[in-house]
Amino acid sequence: MPSIHIERSHNKSMKDAKAAVERVAVSIAERFDVDYEWEGSTLHFQRSGIDGHIAISKGKVQVAVNLGFLLMALRGPIERSIHDHIDREFA
Repeated sequence: MPSIHIERSHNKSMKDAKAAVERVAVSIAERFDVDYEWEGSTLHFQRSGIDGHIAISKGKVQVAVNLGFLLMALRGPIERSIHDHIDREFA
């Protein structure tokens, strides 16, 4: 079970949704020093102590993040940051 799970509905085209997730990924990568790559319509990211994905489909974006033991103490700020980015891109 992911440490953080976020779902949002959206009305973007798949192309626009993918571009929005890419902007989220760039921002999160800069802030939390994660590597990421696309596999179809799912963006996978990871670094030591954190891994997860952002999956987009028609009308829905889902974020799942697994935090390691040491990063669980930062769960609140990490989750708020992801919420902020997703809300900004998919509002």
